[in-house]
Amino acid sequence: MDDAVCAIRPGTDVVRYARLLARTHDALLSGGLPPVDPRRLVARSWQRVRAHGVDPDRGEPPGPLPALQVERRRATSPLHRVLPELRSSLTAVAEDARHVMVITDTDGVLLWREGSTRVRHRADALGFTEGARWTESTVGTNAIGTALAEDAPVQIFSAEHFVRTHHGWTCTACPVHDPRSGELLGVVDVSGPAETVHPTTVALVGSAVKLAEASLWRHHESRLEALRSWAVPTLAGAGGPGLVVDDHGWVAAVRGLPRLERVAVPSADGPVAVPGLGLCVPESVPGGWLLRPAGSAALRLTLDLDARPPRAVVAGTSVWVHPLSTRHAEVLLLLARAGRAGMNAAALSQALYGSVGSLVTIRAEVSRLRKAVGGLLLARPYRLAPEVEVVVPDLATSRFVASSTAPGVRALAAH
Repeated sequence: MDDAVCAIRPGTDVVRYARLLARTHDALLSGGLPPVDPRRLVARSWQRVRAHGVDPDRGEPPGPLPALQVERRRATSPLHRVLPELRSSLTAVAEDARHVMVITDTDGVLLWREGSTRVRHRADALGFTEGARWTESTVGTNAIGTALAEDAPVQIFSAEHFVRTHHGWTCTACPVHDPRSGELLGVVDVSGPAETVHPTTVALVGSAVKLAEASLWRHHESRLEALRSWAVPTLAGAGGPGLVVDDHGWVAAVRGLPRLERVAVPSADGPVAVPGLGLCVPESVPGGWLLRPAGSAALRLTLDLDARPPRAVVAGTSVWVHPLSTRHAEVLLLLARAGRAGMNAAALSQALYGSVGSLVTIRAEVSRLRKAVGGLLLARPYRLAPEVEVVVPDLATSRFVASSTAPGVRALAAH
């Protein structure tokens, strides 16, 4: 099998294939020659799981979280807003097809579990219950944990699971992202007996997740619209350029400059850099922030990489200094050299780690970076705003560049 999401192809003899995978599992763990190579997705997962020291013969995961902690996680999870959509898409199907539907948070903790009563009882024996943590580091290769690690849809069948007691199961999982930021919110999973595996389950779970993300986007738009009804007359009365944004930096209304989608997340602690306006002082308003220019509209971003720690210096008529982690400094340097073309998550992962297997880490790092410099850093692909003048050091003499372990940064210096 190749690296496709589906664990089997249509027409596969499921019983025979499960036996083949079991022999492969035994051979790989004993150091023997497997009859077939595992899918690349599974091989990557097994490599991570072995590094975590997971025992393939151990049974249940650590005990579930207390019920009160589970309730707190449910209440704070954005996914509680889309439970109706997920239930209508998957719960009835799960009951009919001898499956359970599971929804987890970003820590892999099971928050909701619904579906076939008989399968739920079987799942109880594995510790596959509300409050349990099903990451790769706790229970080995499984659709939930591997979907979190890969930030991609995953189907795992039979002995593709690392832990032997899971071989009687098949599971299909898909990550759910915040449509506003791309931030990972959790995972939706459908699991059942191994013999119920089917390639169409991948499409079913993926479609349910897309409906849930669309619902989250509609909720976001309704909140922006409510803010917009206040923001438009407020900006008209204030005079001069400005904009009103929500607590996540999404623009509800703008005056005196081209339309923007999003800026850095505002706070009362300091100014926000907005392309076209320069540094703006946030003023708290009901449901968001009013941003008006504090000085010149011209913005210059200087990457002071050899400072300790590295820092981004944003200058208009005043100066804003933002300390950077090594990784954030490398990201900004790579994007500065990429120019208008920018880089997607896979390209950044390759440049930073030498592989494309770290997309979850990349998206998390860029999300944190955008919270600080949001208006300067654009997405899809990741790139610096064209209105910003960027100044980078001489890469040939920079101590930061010379000591970097990122292949893409070293390549910049070499060229």
